[in-house]
Amino acid sequence: MELRVLLSLCCFSFLLLFPHPCHGGWFNNLKTKRESLLRLKSEDAAPSVRFDPTRVTQLSWHPRAFLYKGFLTHEECEHLIKLVRAKDKLEKSMVADNESGKSVASEVRTSSGMFLSKGQFTIRLQDDIVAGIEERIAAWTFLPPENGEAIQILRYELGEKYEPHFDYFHDKVNQQLGGHRIATVLMYLSDVEKGGETVFPNAEGKDVQEKDDSWSDCAKKGYAVKPSEGDALLFFSLHPDATTDPLSLHGSCPVIEGEKWSATKWIHVRSFDKSLAGDLSYGDCTDENEHCTQWALAGECQKNPLYMVGNEQAKGYCRKSCNAC
Repeated sequence: MELRVLLSLCCFSFLLLFPHPCHGGWFNNLKTKRESLLRLKSEDAAPSVRFDPTRVTQLSWHPRAFLYKGFLTHEECEHLIKLVRAKDKLEKSMVADNESGKSVASEVRTSSGMFLSKGQFTIRLQDDIVAGIEERIAAWTFLPPENGEAIQILRYELGEKYEPHFDYFHDKVNQQLGGHRIATVLMYLSDVEKGGETVFPNAEGKDVQEKDDSWSDCAKKGYAVKPSEGDALLFFSLHPDATTDPLSLHGSCPVIEGEKWSATKWIHVRSFDKSLAGDLSYGDCTDENEHCTQWALAGECQKNPLYMVGNEQAKGYCRKSCNAC
C-alpha cells in the first residue's frame, strides 16, 4: 500500500521479466510465474499495446536502467514528429526552479519541445497511435497510465544539450503534483550522426563500458546510451524503498552532427491526471481507492498513515475513510 510497496512490486516485476544474465538457477524456477505475467500483459492486449521482453536489456542496477530495442516502429516515430511539426509550436525547453518549482529558461537545457496534451484533456484520448504508445509504456513499466505526464517531444539541433540533472524534484510544489517521478521513459525518434547520447555520470558501470571514437567526449564521462530510432530507455529515479537515487543523474550530450528527436514520458508515484484536474485541493474529501473503507476498518489509517492520510507535502489516498477531512 505504501509507496515503497509500489516500487518494490514494480522492481520485482522487472526481476521476473528481465533477470540479469549473470543470475542463474533461482530465476529459472520462476519461469511459470514469468510466463503468467507475460500472458496478462501481452497475449490479452491489443497488438499496439503488446511488448516483447526479449528485446529488453538490463543496462545497470545502479541506477536501475533498461533498454528496449525497437520499442517504437518507424511509423510511430514519424507520427510523433509529424504531430509536433503540424502544430508548429516547438518552444524553448524549460527547467524546474529548485526553490519555487516554476518552469524557467536555462542554458542548462537548450532543446526545443512540446507536450502532446494540456491539462487533463490528453491527446491520448484523441490519437490511436499515441494511445497505443501510452498503453505499451504502462505494460512495460507496470505503472498506471494515469501516473504519467503527457509525452513531451523534443528536438535537439546542432550543439543543443541537457546538462546532467535529476528527474525527481527538489521543491515541494512539484512534489504535490503526483509526487516524485518514479521513472522516466526516453524514446528515441531518430538516429543521430554523432553526439546526443544519454549519459549517466554517476552510474557504477561507467568505467567498464567500452567506448571507441564514435562516442562523444561527453558520453565518455559516464555510462551512456546512443540514440537509435525506435529504441526506448527506462530508468528509475527512486529506490524500491522510495528514497531518491543520486545515481540516476543523467543528461543529453550535445549534438555534434545531425539532429536528435526524442520523446519523454515522466511517471509519478501517484495520479498526475487527478493532480492536474485539481484533485490536490484539501477542500474535497474523497477516497482514491475502492478498498479504502476496508483498509480503514482493518486499522491501516494508523499503520500506514503516510499512504492513507498523507502529510503536509501530499495528501493520502484514503482521507475520507480515515476521517481526516
